Amino acid sequence: MRIGSGALPNFSAASLTRAQRAALLANLSRSDARALLYHWPFWARADQLEPAGDWLVWQLLAGRGFGKTRTGAEWVIERAKQEKGPIALVGQTKADVRDTMIELGDSSILKCSPPWFYPSYEPSKRRLTWPNGQVAMIYSGDEPGQLRGPQHGSAWVDELAKFKYPDDTWSNLEFGLRVGDDPRVVSSTTPRPIKIIKQLVADPDTVVTRGATYANLSNLAPIYRRIIRKYEGTRLGRQELNAEILDDNPNALWRRDWIEDQRVGVFPDLWRVAVGVDPSGGSTGTCGIVVAGQRDGVYFVLDDASVAGSSAEWGLGVVAAYSKQMADVIAGEVNFGGDMVERVIRTVDGGKNVAFKMVRASRGKEVRAEPVSALYQQGRVHHVGAFPELEDQLCEWEPGQPSPDRLDALVWAITELMETDGGSGESHELPPEKVIDLEATRGW
Repeated sequence: MRIGSGALPNFSAASLTRAQRAALLANLSRSDARALLYHWPFWARADQLEPAGDWLVWQLLAGRGFGKTRTGAEWVIERAKQEKGPIALVGQTKADVRDTMIELGDSSILKCSPPWFYPSYEPSKRRLTWPNGQVAMIYSGDEPGQLRGPQHGSAWVDELAKFKYPDDTWSNLEFGLRVGDDPRVVSSTTPRPIKIIKQLVADPDTVVTRGATYANLSNLAPIYRRIIRKYEGTRLGRQELNAEILDDNPNALWRRDWIEDQRVGVFPDLWRVAVGVDPSGGSTGTCGIVVAGQRDGVYFVLDDASVAGSSAEWGLGVVAAYSKQMADVIAGEVNFGGDMVERVIRTVDGGKNVAFKMVRASRGKEVRAEPVSALYQQGRVHHVGAFPELEDQLCEWEPGQPSPDRLDALVWAITELMETDGGSGESHELPPEKVIDLEATRGW
């Protein structure tokens, strides 16, 4: 078999026995071995190869560690070889595109590209260019407006379920798929039960590949099998390992449709803005930091700025969120560490005198959370964009379970706003003349 002259195998490594693979590799010349190393159809599992048929979207719903990134990277390289037109690379943020999709991981585009078809990467221009002139541009799910206008023949969208503005990002991308005679999109994500994912799965122009973490265990660290064992059989494990799109947890205090039906992209001038803080209980845990605002008895969740790290790191995160959202007060839980929370924030603030209010959990979590949950049920809380980790906590947490950080921070923020909204307790229509362009005013 002369692989180097173009006779690449039309079978996969998985179809060979260990002895057959050893014999094949032993008989290869250096050039043949190099060609085979970068021949993805030989190394890939069947569920990692582009499906046959006339489809627009290949929706790859798979658990963590399945090999989604490698699948997307290899598909992009092949589309570039086929000269299918400009390619859009869309991740949760530009940093995610750079680190996960292009540069760092073993499964990134630069790590998977063969030396004879290696792209030039220009980070400042957000651009990859292959030797044949094909170009890929970087976009992010927190700036959907950047996709308004550019046209593409291919796109790889990674972790759509985690985007801040998944619907706007997707619609802008689709309107730009107008180059060539075969525009296509690969969407690789661990699923969440959000509207856009459900719509894509139901769309007749979508072909869906489902895969679990277990399909790729042989290529993961041996200890990973022990790590994931404790999540097996749980709702989190079913979503993150088995890639199931789950229905609502019947025991949770929140429902996803309460959030989805009231989601907005704009909001009015707010009377008061609060930053809720639930400090981590250790040196590397996550500190919940959620920003919410209020007007006329209507509440708007503006940001989930939660940070994993030391007290200095989450202190910086709290003060940054306070400044960015022009907040009126920080409501920080003091059950853990006494006045340590205020001390950390004051130290980071550097004497600028942020308004800080200590809040103490004198009641159980369920009792504190129920009034906030009721506001959601009444349609009086709007999420400005999407906050995947926060929303997962809201819709998965059951009373009696360990405390979720983001949920706690949200409860503190909205509780503070409820206590200072004049006691109206009434829902009002948003004043149209006060609705403003979110991107223009928040710098997104």
